[in-house]
Order: sequence, then structure tokens, then C-alpha cells
Amino acid sequence: MSSPAPRAPSLLQALTPLLFLVALLVLGIMLFADDAVYGASQIALLLASGVAALVGLRNGMRWKEIEDAMVQGVAHSVGAILILLSVGALIGSWLLSGTVPTLIVYGMKLLHPAYFYPAACLVCAVTSLVIGSSWTTAGTVGVALVGIGQGMDMSLPITAGAVISGAYFGDKLSPLSDTTILAPAVSGSELFSHIRNMAWTTLPSLLIALGMFTAVGLLGQAPSGEATSAGMAATLEAQFNPAWYLLLPMVLVFTLAFRRFPAYPTILVGALVGLAFAVVFNPDRVVALAGNEALSRPMALVAGAWTALFDGYNAQTGNAAVDELLSGGGMSNMLNTVWLVICAMCFGSVMERTGLLERMVRGVLGWATTARSLIAATLVTAFGTNVVTADQYMSLVLPGKLYQSEYARRGLSPLNLSRALEDGGTITSPLVPWNTCAAFMAATLGVATLDYLPFVFFNLVNFALAFLAAAVGFRILPRQPDEGPAAALAPGAPVADTASSP
Repeated sequence: MSSPAPRAPSLLQALTPLLFLVALLVLGIMLFADDAVYGASQIALLLASGVAALVGLRNGMRWKEIEDAMVQGVAHSVGAILILLSVGALIGSWLLSGTVPTLIVYGMKLLHPAYFYPAACLVCAVTSLVIGSSWTTAGTVGVALVGIGQGMDMSLPITAGAVISGAYFGDKLSPLSDTTILAPAVSGSELFSHIRNMAWTTLPSLLIALGMFTAVGLLGQAPSGEATSAGMAATLEAQFNPAWYLLLPMVLVFTLAFRRFPAYPTILVGALVGLAFAVVFNPDRVVALAGNEALSRPMALVAGAWTALFDGYNAQTGNAAVDELLSGGGMSNMLNTVWLVICAMCFGSVMERTGLLERMVRGVLGWATTARSLIAATLVTAFGTNVVTADQYMSLVLPGKLYQSEYARRGLSPLNLSRALEDGGTITSPLVPWNTCAAFMAATLGVATLDYLPFVFFNLVNFALAFLAAAVGFRILPRQPDEGPAAALAPGAPVADTASSP
């Protein structure tokens, strides 16, 4: 005899784990401040997962089903975890080889402190647009720009905000980006039509963000920036012998990324090539990192290179500022972020499997009576999915699947849905501290999410512009014949308000 089907959760049941999580996260921040992500947030996510599991059990689910969902959720995050670890290895190897010091020296010479923030944003925007990956951009160019900013005595949270702003512009608009491909796929729109439609909110957002970064740089830059950078550059040149050929590992990574090689092997190859450059051009530094005088020189080279991969590079130049700037990387420094990702995916998986997330979405859909409010509901749902599931891809897939038929029912083009998914999902993922994207950015750039959050101007402006566009009915497109017929409206259902669309 088969067991009865689980009961559908109520809206109160769906909200209980989320409210419990928010309360614990707030308490954790009050008690531990920025250090909350080093354990307190993870515990909060696991406890909230337990509350969601209890709701599922209360509604007739079996523990095995919930456990399997958690296992599958963690399995889904393995790709992100591997990229995290490989980026840690890449940073360690590029610090050891001199790739990052070379980038910092060249950047200090070329970038003026007053225009550093908009330049950093623009460089990352172009890079991400070309290679289609915000993670790769942040893990390579972004790391160097943070180092340059630190050497110039610039604000690290603002620098991180500029890097993330530029990286997500490209991630959102590049035809090579997986999110840009995924959003039209789940909504039923065409890729390049989707990109052209997104440009109406994305390009103005970038221009506004660049203006804001310019204003911050001109109004807030300390006059000591140039002097600081000059002194730092001189120290780096004396200690690390920067040269153009040390940038070849980065060129290789960009080439592989542009040719659409998978992120994990691309970054890992970049790390290994960086180690080869370190052994060839800076062997004494590799031997010193090994820290074992009993080893023969060949074995010391192997030990030093190996150490850079798992434990990063520890600079010992005698200059405290330089040592702080060029010490870091290694897979071990990413393990806390891995812990955060695993706990976040457990919570998101339980919420999805128990039906609590879908129930919350249906609650949002209840007040979306017009086309404008439907798009606003999509934005809220995509952002909320980032909060609940801690996964950027889920913020596109889940609302896309849930709302696709509703957009068709109301005679709305799927281009409206795909743009709303990206405006609400893709760009908000680095704003949620326990989201995999935010965890990656914080770990890679060395700046806590809540510290850089106020300065991610592009992401914040784009989200606000998307709501404004929905409120005034801008670019609400009716369904076209080649997009499939609109479903018949139920009796008394509201008709799409597309009359104001240009």
C-alpha cells in the first residue's frame, strides 16, 4: 500500500523557515559583525534547513526524501566549489610567479587615483563582456585591481564594488555568458532578441554607475594616492622584477575562456602555467616558499609550487604593506566559503523539495493582477529565490518555469520574462551574503559582502531601473505570432496592460 501524498504547505509554513533564517542571520551579524560568515551564518542556514525539514515532515514527507534533496543540492554546487578551489590555487600561483605583482605595477603607472574606480569598472565590464564570466573576471583582473587599489590607498569596498559592477555588466549582456543563455532558454525567448531587450535597462545602468564611481573618485580621493602608489610600485619593482611575459598566464586564461572552455579546467590550467612561470623565472622565491632547507633544490621547487596551490603565497619582503598586499590565495583559504556554499545549498534544496518555495511564489503571484505588477512580481521572485536557494541559476530557472505559462496566458512576450529574470536574478546574486556568487566575490576579492554592498552601483541601479520600467510600463512587449499563441484568459482574468509600451 502506497503512502499518502504529502499535504501542500500553507503560506505561513512557507514563510516560517525564511523568517527564522533572517532572525538568526541578523543576530549573527549583531554578535559577530563581518566574522559572521566564518561560522555563524553557516549554523543559521543549517538550523533553518532543520525548520524547513520539520515543516515537510509535518506535511507528510519522508526524511529520506528531504535528505536526498539536500544531497542533490550539494551535488549541484560541486561545480561552483571546484571553481572556488581552482581560483584559490590560481591566486597563489600568480602571486608566486609575479603575474599579479606585474599587473599591480603596470596598473599603478597607468591608472590615476581620481579615475581609478570608473576605470576599474570599465575594464571589468569589457573583460566580462568578452569572456562572458563574472567569476573569471573577478578572479583574474579583479584580484589585480584590488591589489592596485590597495597600493594606491584606495577604498577596498569601493574597489570591490567597481569590480563586481563591471563583471556583472558583462555577465548579464554577453552572448557567451551562461546566465544570458539560460534566461531566454527557460522563458522561451530568442538569445539575441533577449540581449537587445536587456540593453534598455543594462546600458543606462552602466552609464549611471560609471558616473557615480567618477563622482566618488573625484570627491573622495585622498591626495596621498599618487605618492602611495609610486612608493609601492618602486618596492614591487625591486622585489618582484615585473615583466610583460609574466602576464602570459592571464592571456592564456582569457583565450581559453573566450573559446568557451569550461571554467574549472581553464582556471586550473592557468594556475599550473603560473607555477611553471614561477619555477622558470623566480625559482629562488619558490624555494623560499618551501621553507625546508633539508630538501634538494629540485624537491624544494616541487614543494614550494605545491604549497602555493593549497596554502597560497606568503610574501616576506620586509615591507609590511607589500607583504599584506601580496600574501594570500591557496585552496585552503577558500574552505570557509565552501562551507558556506554547502550549508546554503542544503537550505535552498529543502525549501524547494518541501514545496515551501513554490508556495511563497504563488503567494506573490496573487497580487500581480496587471502586466506591470506581474513583471514586478517576477523581479521580487528572482531576488527572493537568490535569498532562499543561494543559487544564481535557481533564481532564473525556478521563476522562469513558474511564470512562463502566466506570461503566455496574459499575451505577454517571453522577452519581458527573460529580462525580468536577469534584472532580478543575475545581478542580485552577489548582494546576498550566503549566495554562491557573493561568497565567491567576498572570498576572491577579500572584502565582505556587507562591506562592498553599498558600492555595487551597477547592480543596485539596474535593479531599481527595472522596477521603474515596470512601474511606468516601459518596454512591456505584447506576444508576437512567432513566439507562439497566447493562452486563453480565464473568465474575469485581467488583460495585459501593454498599451503604454513603446
